[in-house]
Amino acid sequence: MRRLDWIQDPATAHTKRFHADEKSPPGDPRVFVDSGQPFPGRPPLLKTRVHLRRAAAEELWQVLLHVGWRPCSPQWAAELEV
Repeated sequence: MRRLDWIQDPATAHTKRFHADEKSPPGDPRVFVDSGQPFPGRPPLLKTRVHLRRAAAEELWQVLLHVGWRPCSPQWAAELEV
């Protein structure tokens, strides 16, 4: 997982955006995980945001890959907030 990554469930289009919390201390890096669903031609439905330690976010990413989610291109503008 890089500094900013997107992953999507191909069956439902549910999407998660993983992005670094730039304000977290260097010794305890944190990641925001935003969840939502994109809709073509309309704003996305942004549902939740969780704040995880980087290791937990990487573990979540691996679990999602294991159950069939796939990395994808950005699905909504980064400035949109949950």
